Order: sequence, then structure tokens, then C-alpha cells
Amino acid sequence: MQRIPIPSKEITQVGYQERSETLEIKFEPGGVYHFFNVPADVFDGLMNAASKEGYYQSKIGRRFPCSRVG
Repeated sequence: MQRIPIPSKEITQVGYQERSETLEIKFEPGGVYHFFNVPADVFDGLMNAASKEGYYQSKIGRRFPCSRVG
């Protein structure tokens, strides 16, 4: 999955696969995680959020199943 660099302290790259609804986030430090069953509007919200970490905490973290992949 291709990732987009993000100008953020904790979230450094984000990727999304619409067909499988898989969101990939690279954390610094902390590794790379896949989040499953994430609707496209949640990905769009993350990309448009002024605070990526705040959006992650309120809309993604602990709301979708995830797996560490790197």
C-alpha cells in the first residue's frame, strides 16, 4: 500500500485501500498498523483534520480492529 507523508509528530505516514477498507498508519515511534473496515469518510476526515493525532484518538483508535504489520 502506498503511503502519504504526513506533517505530524506522531503519525508520519498514512495509506488507504478503499476496496478492502484498510487504513495503514505509520507512527513515530511505534511501527506500522493496519486498521480494518474503515470507511472512506473516516480516512478523508483524518487527511483533512487539523490535528491528525486528535482525529485518530477520537475516530480511529480502539474503534476498528487492527494489526501491527511493521
